[in-house]
Amino acid sequence: MELVYAKVEGSGKPMVIIHGFLGMSDNWKTLGTKFAELGYEVHLLDMRNHGRSFHSMEFNYDVMVRDVVAYCEANHLKDIVVIGHSMGGKIAMKLATEHSSLVSKLIIADMSPRAYAPHHQDVMQALNAVDFSTNPSREEVQKRIEQFVSEAGVVQFLMKNVYRVTPTQLGFRFNLEAFNNDDEAIGQALEPEAFYDKPTLFLKGALSNYIQESDEELIKKHFPNAKIETVSKAGHWLHADNPTEFLEKSTAFLK
Repeated sequence: MELVYAKVEGSGKPMVIIHGFLGMSDNWKTLGTKFAELGYEVHLLDMRNHGRSFHSMEFNYDVMVRDVVAYCEANHLKDIVVIGHSMGGKIAMKLATEHSSLVSKLIIADMSPRAYAPHHQDVMQALNAVDFSTNPSREEVQKRIEQFVSEAGVVQFLMKNVYRVTPTQLGFRFNLEAFNNDDEAIGQALEPEAFYDKPTLFLKGALSNYIQESDEELIKKHFPNAKIETVSKAGHWLHADNPTEFLEKSTAFLK
């Protein structure tokens, strides 16, 4: 079985960090270093079809949880702390509820166990509008994306995925074809019977609507030992919007 790519930093208690949809391990580099300085061996994963990991047309939460378990087994990781953001939060929740002996503590960044309707349409439209066969420059790729996506932060986030496939040809790091194949997969709810009763922290962005008040009952049903806290001045990318407070709240919980 092919293993996902990871960047590893530090030594101590193992911590696995799982990025969100269209993201990669690089998005967590700064915070990963901070956690490493606090005595963790930090494993920043690139999930399948993302970053430097392998591409596969099989793309759903079942296989992504299997990828994380396979990575942990290959690297002899036990009793891990898991941090998951957005899509990575869904993977982390499913991992913890199905492999609770592997996970000692869980931090979920701005994601609820409920189902989410497809809501990345503008982003998907933008990505599919880029035609790499015309050999565009980085500037031209960005201009094309900006025709569909107005938020500068999101444009920059997407542009991180543009790289040189060959010295003269640009492309996306992620597997767009697999994402186009099933736009429902990413929003799936956690199974109704899923349950994890070890310490769990849900961090929500004050300016984000991903975790709503109505979700709290559902969170407690799946994760009875969960605390829900808010990161101020932060939207959905709360770890990038307010890394200081994200780190403070995470480390207070982990202690």
